[in-house]
Amino acid sequence: MIFAIEEINKDPTILLNVTLGYRILDSCSSPTNTLRAALTLVGGQEENNSTCFPAVSAIVAEAESSQSIAVASTVGPFQVPIVSYFSTCACLSDRTKYPTFFRTVPSDYYQAKALAALVKRFGWKWIGALQADNDYGRNGIQAFTYSVDKTLRVLEMIKKSTVKVILAFTAEGDFYPLMKEVVKQNITGIQWIASEAWITSSRLSTPEMFQAFGGALGFVMPKMAVPNLKPFLTSISPHADSGAVFVRTFWEIIMGCTPHLSGENSTSSLDGMCTGDETLSDSQDPFFDVTELRVSYNVYNAIYAIAHALHRVVFCKSVGEKAEGPCMNVSQIEPKQVTAQLQRVHFVNTFGDSIFFDENGDPPASYEVINWQLRDGEVHHVSLGHFASAVNGDYKLSILEEEIVWRTGKNIPTSVCSEVCPVGTRKAQIKGKPICCFECIPCAEGSIANMTGAVDCVPCPVKFWSSDKKDECIPKTVEYLTYNEPMGIVITVLSLLGASLCLITMVIFIKNNQTPVIKASNAQLSCFLLLSLVLCFLSPLTFIVTPTVWTCMLRHTAFGLTFAVCISCVLGKTIVVVLAFKATTPGSKVARQFGPKQQRIIVCACTFIQVVIIILWLTLNPPYPDMVFQHSTKKILLECNTGSEAAFYAVLSYIGFLAVICLVLAFIARKLPDNFNEAKFITFSLLIFCAVWISFIPAYVSSPGKFTTAVETFAILSSAFGLFICIFAPKCYIILIKPERNTKRLVAKH
Repeated sequence: MIFAIEEINKDPTILLNVTLGYRILDSCSSPTNTLRAALTLVGGQEENNSTCFPAVSAIVAEAESSQSIAVASTVGPFQVPIVSYFSTCACLSDRTKYPTFFRTVPSDYYQAKALAALVKRFGWKWIGALQADNDYGRNGIQAFTYSVDKTLRVLEMIKKSTVKVILAFTAEGDFYPLMKEVVKQNITGIQWIASEAWITSSRLSTPEMFQAFGGALGFVMPKMAVPNLKPFLTSISPHADSGAVFVRTFWEIIMGCTPHLSGENSTSSLDGMCTGDETLSDSQDPFFDVTELRVSYNVYNAIYAIAHALHRVVFCKSVGEKAEGPCMNVSQIEPKQVTAQLQRVHFVNTFGDSIFFDENGDPPASYEVINWQLRDGEVHHVSLGHFASAVNGDYKLSILEEEIVWRTGKNIPTSVCSEVCPVGTRKAQIKGKPICCFECIPCAEGSIANMTGAVDCVPCPVKFWSSDKKDECIPKTVEYLTYNEPMGIVITVLSLLGASLCLITMVIFIKNNQTPVIKASNAQLSCFLLLSLVLCFLSPLTFIVTPTVWTCMLRHTAFGLTFAVCISCVLGKTIVVVLAFKATTPGSKVARQFGPKQQRIIVCACTFIQVVIIILWLTLNPPYPDMVFQHSTKKILLECNTGSEAAFYAVLSYIGFLAVICLVLAFIARKLPDNFNEAKFITFSLLIFCAVWISFIPAYVSSPGKFTTAVETFAILSSAFGLFICIFAPKCYIILIKPERNTKRLVAKH
């Protein structure tokens, strides 16, 4: 500060013929002392001293945020500007509370953004946070608040925690005791993230601390070399100005001897007295290294900002603009004028940096990324990147990752509360824990998560299902009754067997059509019945092919039509039996009029009604192939939808109606004379037929998936075999096995 003021006083371009003065009071890092010092400066008179000083135009204070808050809130109402060089609390940007506060160090708001960018850059989801129990710490980390009563309590929390990365947002003095205890208890394996308050502290940057804190990362203000400062520092001597503030103590620390000043009695505890020939020119003390100034550079800029504001007040022109002379008397300067001009200050300093304040009194934010590295037995603060405003106004983090020395070794440390959920699972929040702590729950059936860390599982489309790993949707298996599966093979075999037996029987009937058994059973009608049974046996084959529009229409219409023909033929045979009995009754002419022509009319008429029903069905709402999803989650059932349930049941009902009429007539004729006992076999066949189709309805409705189709096919085959066996098996038995019974006399008895 003194160097900058003297440099300004020697500069003819700024505050010409105006000399800046200063007063320095020690705050002792105490808010109380800071407040007392500020009031003393504003009042212009020291305690127990009657000497009056000129009015203070501005105050440069303070290093710590708590002290700056005390000063800014107290002197703000007096419109005295305060410029801080190291108070970073974001709360100080509140112009309603601190209208005259400025600073040459970025707000912690930007440091928090930088720290967040760093954490995000390395994928750390679960970190610990330490804060100082003061305004700096509380406002630096608003998301992590806890009361730190004792250092040991904090250490216990660290040891019990699962975090591997800890952010320490605290001042050097507050953090030092904790660091010593961490080293003492040998707590290692933690990656430390530092705030600018301690990352470059020489007091903390020792090989001893490096054991536990090596590889620490943090942000600091950009460094700057001020070459002219070194000659100024090395020229300090108590012999040149015995009244210079701090010089005697400084000299004793640096030189290790007590300066002998005339008229003074030495009270120093040092053994030796200085000879007077000592000089600082050749001193190797780090104090004289002015190549990496950070906080000192902020002080330098603060002094120059105040000087530029005063220049605008006194000369009504900016520095560099031609002014004919002062526009006001120096004694008339009021602090509020300096405050107003500080808000407008915008200049480029000697080192090419643009100095200005935004509407909140903050400077533009810029940080260097610092990494603790041990070289030649000493801790070095290695700059590996920066965080600054980009062209579009956003802030960008640039860092040389390959140059970082990590606490955990060469690899980037990981720090997560819960590992990233693998594909096929989703995150489920653990109640009572932070959002980054979660369990990985497998996706439900039918949903997937095809990326790691998924929040929700995505349902598969209706035609797809989740894979076993729940990481992709795969097409569902399309299922329908086929020839290849066991059930399809059984149906095929039974269908072909039944059709073959019918054809063989038809050949037998044709070959033996002149025998008494064939003549007695009405050969023509029997052949019609066998032909219809062949079609009935073959109709199930249409149920075990891929459902299409044509196969769907064919399977239901073929089934309905063939059974209508079949039952119509049975009806014709039953009527023949009944009329044959009537023919034995004296005077009956009905049987003689009911010949083959009338039998064909009966069959055609009964079949015609079914044909009409089927035509209406196919015209209005025909069957069609349909995909059914509700029976199975992993399969799609491809089946034939009946289209119109009413038409389907109308076809069944009509067949049932014909069967009931046949059954009634056959039941009536069951006790006729022996030569007409075919009615008994027709009765048995129709009983089987009716029993099959009555049981079919509940089985059809309740069967899932492709079993519905199987139930229908087995009902067709069962009823067809029932008709075939009951009606034709006895006749074939006589023709093939007992031909001696195939006579008029024996047929009449049986």
